[in-house]
Amino acid sequence: MPRTKRVARLLHIPGIGVDRMGNKADAAHDPQMLRLENLDTDIPPPAIAIDVTRAAIDKDDNNSYLPFLGQDALRKAATERVSRVANIQYDWKSQCIITAGGMSGILNCLLATVEPGDEVIVTDPTYAGIINRIRLAGGIVVFVPLIPSSDGWRLDIKALERAASPKTRVIVISPGMPTGHILTHEEWEAVTKVASQTDAWLLYDAAMERILYDQRQVVHPASFPGMKERTITVGAASKELRMIGWRVGWVVGPVTIMNDIGLVSISNVVCQTGISMAGVAAALSTSDDGLPTAVSVWEKRRNRLLQELEGLPVIPPHGGWSLMLDVEKLGLSSPDASEKLFANAKIATTPMVGWGNSAAKYVRFVFSNEPEERLIGIGKRVRKALSI
Repeated sequence: MPRTKRVARLLHIPGIGVDRMGNKADAAHDPQMLRLENLDTDIPPPAIAIDVTRAAIDKDDNNSYLPFLGQDALRKAATERVSRVANIQYDWKSQCIITAGGMSGILNCLLATVEPGDEVIVTDPTYAGIINRIRLAGGIVVFVPLIPSSDGWRLDIKALERAASPKTRVIVISPGMPTGHILTHEEWEAVTKVASQTDAWLLYDAAMERILYDQRQVVHPASFPGMKERTITVGAASKELRMIGWRVGWVVGPVTIMNDIGLVSISNVVCQTGISMAGVAAALSTSDDGLPTAVSVWEKRRNRLLQELEGLPVIPPHGGWSLMLDVEKLGLSSPDASEKLFANAKIATTPMVGWGNSAAKYVRFVFSNEPEERLIGIGKRVRKALSI
C-alpha cells in the first residue's frame, strides 16, 4: 500500500471554502437559497462570443494542441487590451501567452519567478487560491493588511514598507478580489516604489480591473515610471466578459520573463481550450462587450446589499463582485455565522478562513449572481439568523 503521509507542499494549504459551500448549496436543491458564496454571475457573455464559440466547435483547427502558446487572434486581442488599458505598447508575439484561465496564469507566473524560500507580498485579506499557489510554488507569503472602514478599504502603506525585505521576490495585487478594495493612485505609487526598491516582480491580477463603482477609473501599474519592465499582467475572460466556463486567460509582460512563463505553461496545462479561444478573441475585440451595462447592474445589487445590511459591520466594496461582513464584531466566528446563515436564512456565504491572517473574522457575500429583487429583505433574514 502506498505511503499516506501528506506531501509537505500541501501542509499549509487549507483549500478555499467556496467549494464546500457551493457543493452544500447545490445539494440543498432549494430555489429559495440565495447563492452568495461563489463568484458566478447570471449576466450572460457578449452575444458575439457565444456565436463565434458555436461556430468554432466545427473547425478542426480548434481540436489541436497547437499552437501551444495560444491562437494568434486571441494573443493579438489580449495584447491590444492590455496595451490600451496600460497605455503601453506590447508585442503579441513575444509578450503574450494564453493560459487555461486566470489562476492557471497566476500559478505559471509564480513558478517562473519564485524560488523556494522567496517572499511574496500579498494584501490581507486576499484570495485563498492565490495564497495556495504561492505556497505550491515554494514561496513564503507575507501579508500586508487592508484597513477596513465604513468608507471602504485602504492599503496599510506603512505595513507594506515594513514588509519589504531582500527576500521579496514578487508582489501580487488583485484589485476587487475578494474585498472590493481598489487601489488609489497613492497606493499604487507605494506598491510600485516597494517593487522597485526590492527589485521584485509585480504580478497584477487584472481579472476585475474594469469592474469599478462610483465612477472610479482604472489605474494600471505598468503605467508608472520604470514599471513596464517589472509588471506581469494576468487577465481572464471569466469576470469582465462573464465567460467563466470558457477557461481562458492571458499573461502579458516583459520579454525577459515571458519565455520562462511559456515554458512553465507548456509543462503545466500544455495548452488552452481550443474551442474557447475564438469566442474570447471576439469578445475582446468587439466595441460592445456589455461590461458597462453589467457593471451598472452589479453596482445596483451592491447598493441594495449595503442598504439591507446598513448598521452592520460591512465594508463597502469599490469594485469587484463581493463584500465582507465582520462577524467577529457580532460575537461569532465566520464558520459559525456562515452555518447559521445557511441553516436559518437560506443564504449561502463563504467564511474567509485561509484568506489571510485577519480574514477569518469575515463572511463574504457575492452579489454578482442574484437579481436585485431577490436581495430585497435579506437584511431581516441576516439579522434573524445571527440573532442580532
